[in-house]
Amino acid sequence: MGDANCDTGAFHYASRRELAVGKNGMVATSHPLAAQVGLDILKRGGNAIDAAIATAATLTVVEPGSNGIGGDSFSILWKDGELHGLNSSGPSPEGLDPDPYLTKEKDFPTFGINAVTVPGVPAGWAALSKKHGKLPLKEVLEPAAKIAEEGYVITNTVSQAFQRTFKRFSKEKDNYPELESWFKVFAPEGTAKQALDIIKLPGHARGLRLIGETEADAFYNGKIAEAIDAFSRRHGGSLRLDDLKSFQPEWVDPVSVDYKGYQVWEMPPNGQGIVALMALNSLKHLELAGKDDAETLHKQIEAIKLAFADGNLTIADPERMTVSAEELLSERYAKERADLIGHDAIDAVPGISDSSGTVYLAAADADGNMISYIQSNYMGFGSGAVIPEFGISLNNRAVGFTNEKGHVNTLTPAKRPFNTIIPAFLTKEGQPMGPFGVMGGHMQPQGHLQVIQSMIDFGLNPQDALDKPRWQWVKGRKVLVEPEIPFSVLTDLKRRGHDIEVTLEKGQFGRGQIILRNKNGVLIGGTEPRTDGTVAVW
Repeated sequence: MGDANCDTGAFHYASRRELAVGKNGMVATSHPLAAQVGLDILKRGGNAIDAAIATAATLTVVEPGSNGIGGDSFSILWKDGELHGLNSSGPSPEGLDPDPYLTKEKDFPTFGINAVTVPGVPAGWAALSKKHGKLPLKEVLEPAAKIAEEGYVITNTVSQAFQRTFKRFSKEKDNYPELESWFKVFAPEGTAKQALDIIKLPGHARGLRLIGETEADAFYNGKIAEAIDAFSRRHGGSLRLDDLKSFQPEWVDPVSVDYKGYQVWEMPPNGQGIVALMALNSLKHLELAGKDDAETLHKQIEAIKLAFADGNLTIADPERMTVSAEELLSERYAKERADLIGHDAIDAVPGISDSSGTVYLAAADADGNMISYIQSNYMGFGSGAVIPEFGISLNNRAVGFTNEKGHVNTLTPAKRPFNTIIPAFLTKEGQPMGPFGVMGGHMQPQGHLQVIQSMIDFGLNPQDALDKPRWQWVKGRKVLVEPEIPFSVLTDLKRRGHDIEVTLEKGQFGRGQIILRNKNGVLIGGTEPRTDGTVAVW
């Protein structure tokens, strides 16, 4: 080991985690500092919602390659005996001109200011705090601001995001001059941050404190909003102060299916949680073999393919959708889709005709409040457009639109795009069991499906369900798998027509957290082994 400059990315032996248990409070997320901040808020008298906001704010600091203040968020929370949902994802700018992209005169930008939709994260924090929190937002955000100001040590997992983005943005700077703002904040020395480096983010601290002091008003109607407007104008963007002023998060009713006596809850569109529900709804009509059996994996993959085929055609801003969630989740339709799943892999097509990078956390407190929360900038650091004086790293969620004319998710001004991030929740007989989630782009509904079936069908505990090797359907018949899946299973899947690719890239398979509460009020937590997962418990 020498002078302690060890290789933080080298592991020679499999690691095993035990379940985390407690009774007074629990926070599960992908970074130790963030989980500790959430637990500290609980100990100060905050509830699970306060802890979630504090944890989420800290994650924007310590995992900036996965989320940011300029991203979107979704929440499902159990409070006062009821389940609530909050959609805090923003629309495209009112002044966006989609014609050049719809006529294919130019490609829609992947990065830069024109890929940005109205950020929803700060408004989501303020709405959660005002309606369901106990502590002032200023107090809840201060620990994250202090970490940003004083600096923190970069972990191996986080350093990989810095290095990937440094290489990517270095190639894109000529196409997107505004990416210089990213280098100014996250690579000021001109090199990518490495594991064990210490980074300070003073602008980020200022932004968090201003959001806390004004209950997010500064972000949408004050100094931060003005800075975003000025940045957008300077770089030829269409995002304006009026877009920020008009944004409000939306309280919604989560949607669910009954899966073998359990209610599995997801957010309704514009998120993709309904894809997981459609797949589960089909699978309950099929007999499953063992948890590690090739036939089980085959049926799961086929169900997800069919659900994605429908979801990609129909999911959009809920105000623009022409097919309802009720139709997509009907028992009749679930049986029709299940009947298509046979011995061999198929190329999935929609069965309904339509006319037209992320962080996850779970928190619970001693009073029975629980929350499933997710936020993201999309594609790692998002657009690469950063407001340096306030540490606002802006999303690139407009990439979620399609430029196909007549599609329900077509690029349009003042419209929310298809959004990948999805929190989830589990109840039974009207009582809460707990929050769960698996982040990671289109892996998310696939991760939800796999951990839920692991727990319900095969009796795995939350940690075991997260440890279980995963697969990810990509497109067509291509399926990525983790190397821990037995060779005999992979051979069987290949014989059924699946195009199997084994990969060592842990990030391909998402990062999950689970908290369950048993009948005695004991909290049981599992966290992700593929990242810096931590369960902080009291």
